[in-house]
Amino acid sequence: MTIRVETAQPYDVVIGRGLRERVLDLIGEDAARVAIIHAPSVADRATALRMPLADAGLTVRVIEVPDAEQAKTASVLAECWRVLGEAGFTRSDVVVGLGGGATTDLAGFVAATWLRGVRFVNVPTTVLGMVDAAVGGKTGINTAQGKNLVGAFHEPVGVLCDLDALTTLTAREVRSGLAEIVKCGFIADPDILDLVEADPKAASDVRSPVMAELITKGIAVKAATVRGDLRESGGTGGSIGREALNYGHTLGHAIERQENYAIRHGEAISVGMVFAAELAQAEGLIDDELVERHRRVLDLVGLPNSYRADAWPQLLDAMRLDKKTRGSTLRFVVLAALAAPRILPVTDDYLLRDVYRAVSA
Repeated sequence: MTIRVETAQPYDVVIGRGLRERVLDLIGEDAARVAIIHAPSVADRATALRMPLADAGLTVRVIEVPDAEQAKTASVLAECWRVLGEAGFTRSDVVVGLGGGATTDLAGFVAATWLRGVRFVNVPTTVLGMVDAAVGGKTGINTAQGKNLVGAFHEPVGVLCDLDALTTLTAREVRSGLAEIVKCGFIADPDILDLVEADPKAASDVRSPVMAELITKGIAVKAATVRGDLRESGGTGGSIGREALNYGHTLGHAIERQENYAIRHGEAISVGMVFAAELAQAEGLIDDELVERHRRVLDLVGLPNSYRADAWPQLLDAMRLDKKTRGSTLRFVVLAALAAPRILPVTDDYLLRDVYRAVSA
């Protein structure tokens, strides 16, 4: 299965099994050097990926970076730059991001900043990476003040989603990725929600045809969304554009920071989606049933819908640094109806505090 991402620089997302050697097709013929940036958890896959590249005559540098969000720091970024510099990487060479969403975020930013932009290929190995981070051209690192505050829009030349890579994931990692798929169901494709509700066990099984269909649908939603609004400047015809993909992320990113990124991304945005639904209901935009459907679907795949009550002051402070915030006004992605996202500006801290009580544990 191939999904074409139709942006200014179109590229393919290839989805299937046994795809490892297809990376050569995405790299192209004019590269002399390739850097594979990977996390320790996929070291064996990095070695296996290196072999066909070296056999094709490419000089390959393998750069191991820390797992998860610990990779997305200025010091790790600088180390990657050092390796590229010492290896003599030029503008015709290619960076490959192999791993989860944090690894592909970092690899993309390395590529965006080296020589003001070189080509890169994403090879995501998690559900989350496939349906979210690897597609869409958002790259970046974290700072002490928040997540993804430093970054660039830099599209890959291709994305390779080998579903065989998912078989080694823990159940917790799979659930984290399912949060992003469920998000796509609420903002754009309700068929996703129907699939999860019909067979939650199959929806959580990385070997099942249902999971393959869910991943494909999630990627299709993201591809369609970024096609019309790559740089998150706003959609057309009443659409909020790419900001829709941030559903649940305003509170979710704050929770991640509060936990020092020990919590999984999907776990945090799961709570964030329920919060956004409760906020929309409080503002009279959606009914109780749609709020309850959030809780029900997320619960079916084992995701949380509440967080610590005592953390609210810190979470509010963190949300003020969210990328959607304008001045002192927080802006939340909410639903006006199923698959009808919109932006809701909020200046009333007391309203937000009261809504948070509905998701407090």
